[in-house]
Amino acid sequence: MAKIILEFNSEEEANDARVALDGYKWKIAMWDLDQKLRSATKYGVIDNREATPEERDMADKVRDFIRDILNDYNLNLDE
Repeated sequence: MAKIILEFNSEEEANDARVALDGYKWKIAMWDLDQKLRSATKYGVIDNREATPEERDMADKVRDFIRDILNDYNLNLDE
């Protein structure tokens, strides 16, 4: 098993350390957002109510935008 060590030497780098350690939380949050948008596009449901056609279209477009941005950074929600 590989070992990764992140080392930060000063108080100024404390925010960098927090960002590095919270990466998985960002991925989970993005996955949750993607699932809400998927629910709107696939099932036509937003917060337990029927989504309008415009909401479904927008959810689909936002999902595409998110995936394009993640792909630009070589990130993938499905891995």
